Amino acid sequence: MSRIIYLLLFCFSLYGVEIGTPLTKGATKVLLCGAGELGKELTIELQRLGVEVIAVDRYDHAPAMQVAHRSHVIDIRNKEALYRLIRQENPTLIVPELESISTEALLELEAEGYRVIPTAMAAHTTMNREIIRKLAAEELHLKTSPYIFVETKVELERAIEELGLPCVIKPVVSSSGKGQSIIHCTCDIDKAWDYAQTGGRGSSKKCIVEGFIDFDYEITLLTVRHKGGTSFCPPIGHLQIDGDYRESWQPHQMAPHVEEKAKRIAQTITDRLGGKGIFGVELFIQGDEVYFSEVSPRPHDTGLVTLISQNLSQFALHARAILDLPIPQIVCFGPSASRAVLAYGHGSSILYQYLEKALEEPLTELRLFGKPSVDGHRRMGVALARGETLEEALNKVRHVTESIHIEFQDHPSLEKGEVIN
Repeated sequence: MSRIIYLLLFCFSLYGVEIGTPLTKGATKVLLCGAGELGKELTIELQRLGVEVIAVDRYDHAPAMQVAHRSHVIDIRNKEALYRLIRQENPTLIVPELESISTEALLELEAEGYRVIPTAMAAHTTMNREIIRKLAAEELHLKTSPYIFVETKVELERAIEELGLPCVIKPVVSSSGKGQSIIHCTCDIDKAWDYAQTGGRGSSKKCIVEGFIDFDYEITLLTVRHKGGTSFCPPIGHLQIDGDYRESWQPHQMAPHVEEKAKRIAQTITDRLGGKGIFGVELFIQGDEVYFSEVSPRPHDTGLVTLISQNLSQFALHARAILDLPIPQIVCFGPSASRAVLAYGHGSSILYQYLEKALEEPLTELRLFGKPSVDGHRRMGVALARGETLEEALNKVRHVTESIHIEFQDHPSLEKGEVIN
């Protein structure tokens, strides 16, 4: 048996990583579960390395579907539907791009021998705030905000009495800040509870109530587990409104010893989750203290800034890591910023105007995601910029977003789209 192992290792040393040709029998195939804007950028990076990409989401013409080799529309929360599709496509790698997915199907498929990124258990653990919080706070003993889980409005009222005001309520399963709000006084309880119930995903009514931390700032520490070990991108500062990303910038200046503490926490949680790929570790900083908040085992929306700030974006890093390719060095080009382009209103057949004004300044870029419709408000693109200072970079991305005008061609009588100011 040992001779066989040595022979396999010898063969690997001769040929290393192999990638087939797309749309042939020997293709290296990635099935992307979720086809949003993050998946679109990941698809592009994977295709640059010769990978065949299959994009899957709940609606047609999602951003990643527009650039993938082929796509499927299914309810990826449905265990049987997802299981059946993956068996049909038989991909080399299964790559979740969002939280709302049947992790039960992934666990079963991984047990059959399919490779899930980073692992099926990591996807399952991080999609549920109760599981990941207990893992971080009670098993790994990472510092977090005080918290209580509740399933009824009466339990919420008791939790508020214990934790005090203000406090934060979030569904245990949700994304992009949906269902999340800050309770400042008891008059907010009914509205916050109702929003948490409608904003969560799945059938669970359970929520996490967190004591409010008066932090100085919050960061995302992009952490990459790869064949050469663990690497970190420079810290990303960000602005979130109601738990949803609005702006991010890199590098966020931190005291070296606080940054090292943040890296130790990020490595502790990602080592426990295991697998390979990029993780978005969200942390609160209060003086010299670092509090763990959440972790996503995939590219992070605040990491969109890396499309202009680094030699290898978070998507390029994720692609390399999951394909077992080397990541020798991550280089930050200097002060950089991103800002979400939001559309408000209702409609489709969307028209973007005044782009020449938006992109008139040097070192600015724009990514329009190609989402087919808006119903209320939706993130439709991202502005990117570099500057001599972070202030200059932020001013540039604000100029980009404030210059764009959005209209819905099919329903001119409805409210016109606009970007956030």
